[in-house]
Amino acid sequence: MESGSANRIGEYLRARRELVRPEDVGLPDLGRRRVPGLRREELALLAGISSDYYVRLEQGRDQHPSAQVLDALARALQLDDDATVYLHGLAHPPRRRRPAPRRPERVRPGLVQLIEGWHETPAIVQGRLGEVLASNALARALSPIYEPGVNALRAVFLDPAVRDLYGDDWERVAESVVAGARALAGPEVDDPQLAELVGELSIRSDHFRRLWARHDVRPRTGGGVRRLQHPQVGALELHYEKLAVTGSDGQTIVVYHADPGSASAQGLALLASIAAGEPATARGGSTPGAG
Repeated sequence: MESGSANRIGEYLRARRELVRPEDVGLPDLGRRRVPGLRREELALLAGISSDYYVRLEQGRDQHPSAQVLDALARALQLDDDATVYLHGLAHPPRRRRPAPRRPERVRPGLVQLIEGWHETPAIVQGRLGEVLASNALARALSPIYEPGVNALRAVFLDPAVRDLYGDDWERVAESVVAGARALAGPEVDDPQLAELVGELSIRSDHFRRLWARHDVRPRTGGGVRRLQHPQVGALELHYEKLAVTGSDGQTIVVYHADPGSASAQGLALLASIAAGEPATARGGSTPGAG
């Protein structure tokens, strides 16, 4: 992760500028460019600020632009609401505090009992950094990534079996988990465990390092769709919902389900019958950190 003295605003603006093509914002493409995306002067023009002032922002010589300037840059860069909030946070970070030592994350016994009773529904309890704290038998049959102690971010980039499981959907999953980690990090969060995880993956995975450098921001909330190529039951298209666990430090329950009557529902039912041979107890307990 970037150091505390890094030029955070400049790094972010440069990364996002390089992702915007001239034709995306109504500018003519005048041919070969030395760098991808917009030029500095083009972004300044779109945002209605002087090129000199924009250069000072990107070089870190001015790190406290006004809210109006930030909003103008966000519009020019076509940032969504989450990314715009993130940009404002870079310019006006919260006061840094010495982080308190974190205790091992523990799952409430009631949650473990709840998900272990869902024999036809894959479910896990996930920690704030993406580590699996507890899972039921069907979740573990669905993927080895749902074994307690496994960190989802690490597994997506370092476990070949996970890449095979997601198949053509792997790139979208990889982008999603990195954007979620960026949102968790925020502009000034001093989290040694997250820094260690990001540092490890930056060294071990070129793909992770490239995605992290994009500065995509997308909070890990709500739900979506996962498409899997399961080695036992074939293709599955599953919906997932993420439910925040109140009274915890960022824990979520993640539940998967298929459309009723679909081929995926039949495949999930078959997998449930296979998983029924495993003792129906949810493994869980505590983990010291990122898993």
